[in-house]
Amino acid sequence: MSAVFPSLEWLEELKEKLNTDEKYARVAKNWEGDMLCQLDPDDTLTEPMFLYIDLWHGKCREVAVWDEVGDKKPAFVMKASYGNFLSVLRGDLDPMQAMLTRKLGVKGNMAVMMRNVPTVLDFVRCAGEVTDEAL
Repeated sequence: MSAVFPSLEWLEELKEKLNTDEKYARVAKNWEGDMLCQLDPDDTLTEPMFLYIDLWHGKCREVAVWDEVGDKKPAFVMKASYGNFLSVLRGDLDPMQAMLTRKLGVKGNMAVMMRNVPTVLDFVRCAGEVTDEAL
């Protein structure tokens, strides 16, 4: 399976992948927290886009495309240009390196994030596997 990133179809395929991937279920069994991926405009994406993903103990409970963040408070907010997100998903940019070099901004409890690096990396693996096309 592959879907155009970013889209609701892509999010739904990601949810299905996360909910059926045995490795992800095992690695992320202790993860508790939802996230928002804020894609900022660049040469390809003309408007900001907000992708919501609710992760809980190795499963994905909900996905959505939000028009705006408003007063919602996800546990983590990942913010980057569309191009940087796509580079991470394609494996051209290491997610941890992207955070350290601020190509990918992260808001949330960094201690939780750093204690769960294997979960983060396996999430990125799953997301990359459902990403075949881009805008």
